Amino acid sequence: MSQVNTCVRRFGTWSFYREALSVALPVILQQLITGMVSLIDNFMVAGLGDVSMASVNVSNQLTFTFIVIVNVMCGAGGIYLAQFKGARDINGMQHAYRFKALFALLVSTVYFALCWLIPEKMLGMMTIGNSERVKIIAAGADYLRITSFALFPIALSSAIGSAFRETGTPKIPLIISAAATLVNTFGNWLLIYGNLGIPRLEIQGAAIATVIARYFEVGVFLFYVHREKTNFFIGFLSLFKINGRLVKEILLKSVMMFLSEISWIGSETVITALYNGRGGAETVAGMAAGYTIANILFLLFGGIWTVSAVIIGGDLGAGKLNEARQKAVWIKSGAVVAGAVVAVLGAGLAILLIPLVFSNLTEDARRISLGLVFVILVYLPLWCLLNALFAISRSGGDAAMGMYADVSVSLFLLVPGAFILALLTDIGPVTMFAVLKTTDVIKYFIARYFFNKERWVRNLTIGKGE
Repeated sequence: MSQVNTCVRRFGTWSFYREALSVALPVILQQLITGMVSLIDNFMVAGLGDVSMASVNVSNQLTFTFIVIVNVMCGAGGIYLAQFKGARDINGMQHAYRFKALFALLVSTVYFALCWLIPEKMLGMMTIGNSERVKIIAAGADYLRITSFALFPIALSSAIGSAFRETGTPKIPLIISAAATLVNTFGNWLLIYGNLGIPRLEIQGAAIATVIARYFEVGVFLFYVHREKTNFFIGFLSLFKINGRLVKEILLKSVMMFLSEISWIGSETVITALYNGRGGAETVAGMAAGYTIANILFLLFGGIWTVSAVIIGGDLGAGKLNEARQKAVWIKSGAVVAGAVVAVLGAGLAILLIPLVFSNLTEDARRISLGLVFVILVYLPLWCLLNALFAISRSGGDAAMGMYADVSVSLFLLVPGAFILALLTDIGPVTMFAVLKTTDVIKYFIARYFFNKERWVRNLTIGKGE
């Protein structure tokens, strides 16, 4: 009898998981579409050779840093937006959205300036030691300058799309993003190779297609929220009517989240640069191709974060603290099972897709790609559990837990370990990646310790929506 009770405590009812899937699946599908478009982009660019693909992907690694920072701003505001939704406080929801949009646009302005002023220096940091560094930097700088025009629509689309997900309506950003990806794919086909009489622009064509698709996406978002008079949305002129007390509180959360995310992305950037130095363009292209496949598998993470924000954040905002505790256990267990299932399916996906999609890459590049994906699959259940711990904690406003876990492991284990392996061994990039990621086991124990303190079991909305 006790075994049955333990099972019930550890795993939720089918009705709970149906509710969770109804929230998660549109987010997962949206990320899947985005991942498939990235795969198509890489397939098209791969046809131009290893150097072109390396240039695009090193540039996109830098843009990924921008996206992470924007997601931090949107995530910090989203903690409150989801709880205000649970409390049915529309004014509070608008204040939370205001924070998202303002600070995401501010980050875009800063990053846009960097892309135009020092693109070569940024790309140079990512390719130290690479035998084809000069060619990669030259092509990547042109690509980065063009794609920088997409930063502003990305910021606003992220603010609006994440708000829809946090209010339990993820199907809207799914549909809009799906349409934008079609525009991007068609633009790539048209501009990279010069179809239908359009001049052949190669990687510059890929950059232009990205910009067009991003402006299309934000245009549709703005049309929809104005037409439907969406309750969380406010116009541009109203963005500056801030609630100072709430902004300070969200900024404090965002600083902790930023430290957590920037320590993660910073360490990933450092070790990626070290990977890239272990060979020529085939190493950069192979690792990039592997991450392209892996990003499709990582779609689980977005579902976990959205489910946690909507379900846990909603319960906390409504004052249902005990229900939030129980559902948190169910989300953690479901995340591990989902990670294991996707890992098994992902192995077959990688074996099928890599030779097919990246047939234009060299054999060495494809070998590196497949090896990287298999290592990632081994770690996937653990990473799903870590994402669940972080997401649940942030839904209750505990951004410190992620900061402690990420910063300590990145600063004292991951980055020093990467330099030791790079300087004292000649192991390949995939083996290096596999060894370094064992540090995530330590990260899990740190995260679990702070999670069990239950600093996240809080209603943040009381007296905050005025």
